[in-house]
Amino acid sequence: MEENKRIDVLDYLRGFALMGIVLVNVISLLSLEPLVDDTADTVYWRFLYLFVEGRFYTIFTFLFGTGFYLFLSRAFAKGKNGYILFLRRILVLFIFGLIHVQFHPGEALTIYAVCGLLLLPFYKVTKEINLFVGFCLLIILSYFSIKILMVIPLMLLGIAAGQYHIFEKISDKKLVGFIGVMFALGGAGIMYQNHYAPREVEHTYVAFQRFLEAGIMIGPVVSAFYASVLIWLVRRRFFQKLFAPLKSYGRLALTNYVSQTAYILIAGSVFHLSGNIGYLQSLALCIVIYIIQLSFSVLWLRYFRFGPLEWVWRMITYLEILPIRKVKIRRGQP
Repeated sequence: MEENKRIDVLDYLRGFALMGIVLVNVISLLSLEPLVDDTADTVYWRFLYLFVEGRFYTIFTFLFGTGFYLFLSRAFAKGKNGYILFLRRILVLFIFGLIHVQFHPGEALTIYAVCGLLLLPFYKVTKEINLFVGFCLLIILSYFSIKILMVIPLMLLGIAAGQYHIFEKISDKKLVGFIGVMFALGGAGIMYQNHYAPREVEHTYVAFQRFLEAGIMIGPVVSAFYASVLIWLVRRRFFQKLFAPLKSYGRLALTNYVSQTAYILIAGSVFHLSGNIGYLQSLALCIVIYIIQLSFSVLWLRYFRFGPLEWVWRMITYLEILPIRKVKIRRGQP
């Protein structure tokens, strides 16, 4: 059935979002060395806060909303009580988050679980209302740079995207037009934020906050540009093959999100990195994590149907033991 068919582009986007998220999370998890003026670290720091911070978590949050809608729709299509399943799913996510937050205070799973529960009634709301309310709330909260509350409209817009079947139905022509508009708006936004970038490391708290708030304000537009470009690319066979590891990375999104924290903390403990490495060195660590996780994801999915944490998540959600190994069909077997 079409409802049961996996939408591959969502996996590419999840993987892409995870690659950006780890670049930011490593900063707080390892308490990087203070910046020094006119160094490569300073240049990279500026790049992070202009092009990465607040861009990738936005995509990840939006996709959670879309996944929220697809999960309920497919559950009801199979004749199951989608609400009960969803509540168990949210509870498990919240428990994962409670464990994860002990190691990573800035983690998102508990927030997603709570917001998912709050937004459950919106599954039955019309797509037009979800789109309008989500868009208006996002504009208001972005204007006032209230990052924590932006999760709600982003998820709501993700639900609306699922209701409109955006990922399945949008044409290349409309997509290219959207990319053009987001490029113009995002480019203007980046220049606006860069105007507030501190020129010296010894900046005031007020100057830095203004810079961050400008980044939060323009974040959704830049995120929309990134996501739409990737969607356009993975519609081409060449890029589908080129980015195939990214799709596997996204299919194990929960496992990889949590294990990113584990890899960073283990590396920090074993090699005494906390407080002892700079920003560019943190990038090198993230590249090593990319290589490990991308390789693991591709290899794991050759033999297994779900990621380790995804498997546990599913079993508790459905209250049944699910086979995790892939079954090889022999030749001549129906």
